Amino acid sequence: MRVAVMSDIHGFHLAFETVLADLDKTGPYDEVVVAGDLFEMGPGPEIVLELLQARGYPAILGNTDEEIVNASKLGVADGETRYALDKIGPEGVDYLEKLPHSFRVSPPNGRGPEDDLLVVHANPRNLYDRIDPDLSDDELQEVIGGVQAAAIAFGHFHVSYIRSVGRQMLIDVSAVGNPKDGDLRCKYGVLTWDEAMRHWSGTIVKLPYPLSETREAMRNSGMPNWEKAFKKLERASYKKR
Repeated sequence: MRVAVMSDIHGFHLAFETVLADLDKTGPYDEVVVAGDLFEMGPGPEIVLELLQARGYPAILGNTDEEIVNASKLGVADGETRYALDKIGPEGVDYLEKLPHSFRVSPPNGRGPEDDLLVVHANPRNLYDRIDPDLSDDELQEVIGGVQAAAIAFGHFHVSYIRSVGRQMLIDVSAVGNPKDGDLRCKYGVLTWDEAMRHWSGTIVKLPYPLSETREAMRNSGMPNWEKAFKKLERASYKKR
């Protein structure tokens, strides 16, 4: 069994198309799951929505998705949130409101939840607290909270890594749209279930980012402060240089 997990598209439709093309080339997959933060930040949230609906991939809610829904309900939004909200419209908000906070993949002949792959946005408890690779095992246990799963795949932090804690594998699949690990490539994860060994393994796929095309899309989009947003994208890091 092979499962692809991607996260944090953030409205960067050209990066999303890059990942989709690679999935088509390397597939088929038993499941493709999108781990939230779909629309806010990039130039083409409405294109991302269209592609997601056409593909029918299961998706879960991310923190910026929740922000868009709340802004729509309150009637108050500005900046990137307002841009995304205007682009996806009521149809996009309805799509987001129906998204769950997690998604489970049960492998063939699994023994139960303890063999599952659990996909979340940030962590199993909420949409905001990140699973930082520098946390100790004890600190990680506080974040993941004893959830039953053999593997946990997530995004939110935009920094790719794979780590084991006890019998659980953690895989941060980073970001399709705006990675922050100093490596400006579109990223997604592939998790493989070995039925004989009853074990999940994971890899991070890294693809060349369509940077120049994305810059043009941002420049022509009408999005607010596109030049500042592009510099943040190009930096591919939380550190300011």
